Amino acid sequence: MSLGNLKDGKADNDFNSMDSVDLKLIRLDLGCGNNKKEGFIGVDVSNKTNADITHDLNFYPYPFKDNSVSEIYCSHFIEHVGNIVRFMEECYRILTDKGIFHILAPYYSSIRAWQDPTHVREISESTFLYFNKHWININGLNHYNINCDFGIQNIKYIYSSEWDTRSEEAKEWARQHYINVVLDINVILKCVK
Repeated sequence: MSLGNLKDGKADNDFNSMDSVDLKLIRLDLGCGNNKKEGFIGVDVSNKTNADITHDLNFYPYPFKDNSVSEIYCSHFIEHVGNIVRFMEECYRILTDKGIFHILAPYYSSIRAWQDPTHVREISESTFLYFNKHWININGLNHYNINCDFGIQNIKYIYSSEWDTRSEEAKEWARQHYINVVLDINVILKCVK
């Protein structure tokens, strides 16, 4: 499905936004590259990918209605986002209440997080605490003015082959004390509205 080419946040054809497209709830693969998830609408900055929509995800708003997306999949993209707060707020805007946000990213203590010069941040399990209103409130951080609320549903670590078969206790200790133990972090968030 092609919904038009968007560049710099502006459409170059008739599609100025998803308002003109009659879709029920949709599922998006943000920053899909050539590995678009099956059953999802792919969005990517490059028109040389398998994306259905070409859009620079550092430009807001995204071409989707409020509360129109039931699920967002984001694999190895969030570490490239220029303004993570604005990105999370925009994903919150388009997700429905209880919508799922699945994020896969290089773990902060892995060389994978640092080797790519286009990465602008490292991701850990603590990154997502700042997008949870309850955590913000109990830690007295309301002055951060972050306008979204995601519950952390699940966190899974993708371990290097050297650590993958070790005991959970050994892996947890190593994850907290060594580098290159965890390759990627897999986080599932639920939108709370």
